[in-house]
Amino acid sequence: MKINESKEVPKKGKMNNTLEEYIKAIKMKYETEKEGEYFDFLYNPSRGKLRDLCWIIFEDNPTQDDLNVFRNLFCLDFNHTQKNKFKDQKDKFRPIETFFKGETHPSNIDAINLAAILVDFQPRPFKKFNEKCRIEDAKQIKNLREVAVEIDNNGIEKNVLVNNGHEESKEVSKTENSLLDFASLFSKKMVQKIYPRKIITVAVGAVALISSACLYLVQKKD
Repeated sequence: MKINESKEVPKKGKMNNTLEEYIKAIKMKYETEKEGEYFDFLYNPSRGKLRDLCWIIFEDNPTQDDLNVFRNLFCLDFNHTQKNKFKDQKDKFRPIETFFKGETHPSNIDAINLAAILVDFQPRPFKKFNEKCRIEDAKQIKNLREVAVEIDNNGIEKNVLVNNGHEESKEVSKTENSLLDFASLFSKKMVQKIYPRKIITVAVGAVALISSACLYLVQKKD
């Protein structure tokens, strides 16, 4: 019977970048897990230890995705009664052993996915990790577009406010000039008609009137 070979990892393209992220994330998870529950199997990994750990994990209610990875890599279905037969698969763990030790890079996707199972990395397998990355990328692009639209809208509002501000400034300046002209004319007429002792009182009143008008215009502008 012809045995199916494990799939090689893609060499080029965006998916390859995502696969590199997947591999790095699994290695980081290994660095944490090797100090945890399976310390005896992971701290100084060997092919035999990883094989035994794999069996322990798959005995504990594996998911269908994990069972598919098992079948793809070992070319047989997981079966609780086939432990002795599984012991002959030790060499299949060599690339995972050298990967965990930092000596080599995984050469096929099935070995990478099994490495993810051994350290309980999620999301797995790579297909699910890739889908999650694509969803997150789409969300980021959407958020960037929304920010760009908001910036454009703010720019339009700012221009409107600036233009309105210029118009209001012109109106205030025109009104202030009219008030000053009125005050000047009023002062001259009153000086000619009233007694000197009342000039100060009238001047103070005119100044107060001008100040009140200017304050009102400034508040209206704000």
